[in-house]
Amino acid sequence: MDLRMRTAAATSDVRRARVLVIGAAALVFLAKTAFSALTRGPADVRFFEAFAAAVSQVGPVRIYGHPMPGLPVYNHPPLASWMLSGFHELADLGIPFAVLIRAPACAADFVSALLVFEILRRRRSLGTATVCALVCAFHPVLFTTSAYHGNTDSAAVVLVVLAAYLLTDRRAPLAAGVAAALAVSVKLVPVVAVPALLVVAVRAGRPAAVRFCSGLAAVLLVLWGPVLATAPGPLRENVLEYEGGRWRLWGLVRFADLAGASDSFVEGLHGGFHFLFVLLCMAAGAWLAWLRPTAPAGAVALSLTLLLLLSTGSAVQYLAWPVVALCLLGVREAIGYGVVAGTLTVIVYTAPSAVRWNDWALHLAEACWLLLAAATVTGVRRALADPPGPTPGVPLPVVAQRTGRPTAPARPVDRPHR
Repeated sequence: MDLRMRTAAATSDVRRARVLVIGAAALVFLAKTAFSALTRGPADVRFFEAFAAAVSQVGPVRIYGHPMPGLPVYNHPPLASWMLSGFHELADLGIPFAVLIRAPACAADFVSALLVFEILRRRRSLGTATVCALVCAFHPVLFTTSAYHGNTDSAAVVLVVLAAYLLTDRRAPLAAGVAAALAVSVKLVPVVAVPALLVVAVRAGRPAAVRFCSGLAAVLLVLWGPVLATAPGPLRENVLEYEGGRWRLWGLVRFADLAGASDSFVEGLHGGFHFLFVLLCMAAGAWLAWLRPTAPAGAVALSLTLLLLLSTGSAVQYLAWPVVALCLLGVREAIGYGVVAGTLTVIVYTAPSAVRWNDWALHLAEACWLLLAAATVTGVRRALADPPGPTPGVPLPVVAQRTGRPTAPARPVDRPHR
């Protein structure tokens, strides 16, 4: 009887915490939607509207070979093209395009907060899971980038985190593969986390690996296949090999410029080193996934934080990449990054141009990079120090749900999917 009462109490605690997170995330979502309806947004909103008009003329597949003079390079994967096609139709019905283009990111942030809660409550204390989820919901970087900028970064990130959650916590490798494929089809950024998910699927057993790869391959074939068949050159040059902006505003490029590095060296960072850094992010995530196969979200988080840390591109919306990852790695890391990076986004977005940062913005970017580096190290150390995690699909003991310290061994770690 005592065990039943403790189980009921733990379940009630989880339910109340979940309701709190959902309520907070819903309020922030409404605030973001209202803000997007009242603001015009940066130049990217107008660029996306022009892209949508072009997609409506030539179709989501032929858009990659379609010349669009006066617009930036069209570097968005196929699912984004279909999304823009749908938005153009909705805009014709009277819904403002500026609201439509920012809606996916705002919705993604809502789901991200819930995923942070559901992932962490199984691995850490309920209090930690709740606080991290609330930090994710109210994170200033997500507010500015999603409610104002309106790019697809948050949508891509939430899908790859969802893939990690489905793979272990829900024991749904087929759905996880679909989510991973959708993530890289919205924006190519989450590709750095796919090797980590593959490692987890393989370590879970052959059936799980087959299902994960089947879901991944099927969706990629449907979305990417027609474009590869009709416009392989533009797809490779503009999407797969896109290196980001060549401004010297962020990270390694910024520090190299401050150190007086030659133009050829900085251009080398933008060029060949770009792909080396991507491979390094993939390898780091796969390494952590091998050590902690029951906690793939940590490996995904490492890949995403490293990607921004080593990024040679400079765009303010990129600051959204590691937000959910940092919320998964630790409260202090997420809050510290939110204060500095959030201030940076406000300064940049209130300036006349988002690609011309003043001295305050540049110094904040330097501090933000150093903070992100420290947060990545401490977050990974915490992930390695934590218990390996529960066997996917097996509930934690009651005491573990309330305290975050399992009373029974969490192994076997590599129990295969049935």
